[in-house]
Amino acid sequence: MIQLDNVTKRYPGGQEALSGLSLSVDKGEMVFVTGHSGAGKSTLLRLIALIERPTAGEVIVDNQNTRRVKRRKIPAYRRQIGMVFQDHKLLYDRPVFDNVALPLIIAGLSHRDAGRRVRAALDQLGLLNKEKQRPQTLSAGEQQRVGIARAIVTRPKLLIADEPTGNLDPDLSLEVMRIFRRFNEVGVTLLIASHDISLIDRLGCRRIALDGGKLQQEVEPWQ
Repeated sequence: MIQLDNVTKRYPGGQEALSGLSLSVDKGEMVFVTGHSGAGKSTLLRLIALIERPTAGEVIVDNQNTRRVKRRKIPAYRRQIGMVFQDHKLLYDRPVFDNVALPLIIAGLSHRDAGRRVRAALDQLGLLNKEKQRPQTLSAGEQQRVGIARAIVTRPKLLIADEPTGNLDPDLSLEVMRIFRRFNEVGVTLLIASHDISLIDRLGCRRIALDGGKLQQEVEPWQ
């Protein structure tokens, strides 16, 4: 599903966020990327989402080489990927329903079809009774679930998440990870950046540790 071959990402000024990184994630896997702040976790996800492009090397996602995806094709490319962020990136002047519907409206779905999908996603995440509320009236855990609903409403093959539990307490963090596990069980591939090693170890998934933009360690799943 994801293949990185000798990938380097160098920013202006010469800083290398990733250096000669090679790794792979199989279709249907749930994999965590760990490492201290500045290790390259977020950069890795940004390359996969085509928010940025590598300086050198190849990033291949679902048999597509991102180097060959033209700028005008990037929106179509991103429709196969759901993205979850630590800070939710919700629109606080819109109700929950509109926040979740946004990627479907951008993709051109009719309001009727979008409505069905949005309510199905909200129902999966226990938020159906919150669809008319503004995000700022929700708890931190509920806001994060709205972000997840928006990420999965397009029915992506791949879900990537950048520190999705960074602002949550341990119980809410475990709840979010269990939600991700449910998506994985129905075939969604997940790549999650997190620094919470104790939580990751409870889930028994493969863990890739980065240090200074390089692969430091791989820990295989125990399940």
